[in-house]
Amino acid sequence: MKKKSQKIVLPLLLFGLVIGGWELYVRAFDISLYILPAPSKIIAAVVDNVNILMRHSLVTLEEALIGLGISAVFAILISIGMDLSKTFRSSLYPYLIVTQTVPVMVLGPLFSIWFGFDLLPKILIVVFMCFFPIAVSLTDALQKVDPKQIDLVKSLGANVFQVYTLVKIPAGATGLFSGLKVAATYCVGGAIVGEWLSSSAGLGYYMLRVKNGYMLDKVFACVLMVVFWSVLLNLGVSMLEKLCFPYLRKGARK
Repeated sequence: MKKKSQKIVLPLLLFGLVIGGWELYVRAFDISLYILPAPSKIIAAVVDNVNILMRHSLVTLEEALIGLGISAVFAILISIGMDLSKTFRSSLYPYLIVTQTVPVMVLGPLFSIWFGFDLLPKILIVVFMCFFPIAVSLTDALQKVDPKQIDLVKSLGANVFQVYTLVKIPAGATGLFSGLKVAATYCVGGAIVGEWLSSSAGLGYYMLRVKNGYMLDKVFACVLMVVFWSVLLNLGVSMLEKLCFPYLRKGARK
C-alpha cells in the first residue's frame, strides 16, 4: 500500500514543485507575458477561452480519430498479412522502418499540394504517424504466440480464419493495444502538425494565430488542451482493452 501511495504522491509532489517554482520565478523576475506566462495566467486563459478551445478541439479530434481508426484497420490487416507470409513480411517490413525516418513536416506540404487543403491531408499525416507503432507491436505479438496452442486448434480441424480468431488475435491483443495506446497519444499531435501547415480551424490553427499575436498564455492553453485530449484518448484505449479483453487484465494481476 505504501508503494502504491508513493507512485501517486511523489509525481504529484514533483508536479507541484515545478509549477510552484515556475509561478514564483515569473512573479519574482516580472517576466513578460509574451516571453513566459505564469501557470496562473495559463489556467485563466483556459477558463476564459474554453468555448473557443472546445470548438477548435472538435475539429482536431475529428481529424485525429479518423486517422487513428484508419491506421488501426490497415495496421491489423498488414500485420496479419506479414504473419501469414514471411515473403510479404521480408518485402514490406524494411519500408515500414524507412517511413519513420521521413520527417512529417516534409510530407505535410506535399500532402497539401497533392490532396488540397481540406480534411484529407491532416488525416494522412495522422495515419502516417500512428500506423507504425500499431503494426509493429501487433506483428511482434503475433510472432510470439505459443505454437502449441496453434497446433492444438489445427488438430481439431480449425482453418486459418479460426486460428486467428480463436488463438492469434486474442493472444496478440496485448501487442495490439500497446500499439494503440502509443498511437492514441500521437494522433492529436499529428492532427496539430497538419493544421500548422494548412487549415482554417483546429487547435493547431488557433495556436498559430495566438502565437503570431504573442499571446503565449493562449499558446500554453492550447498545449494543455492537446495534453488533455491525448491522455483522454490513451485512457479510452485502455478502457476499450478492458471491455474487449478483460482476461488480459486478470492475467497481468496474476
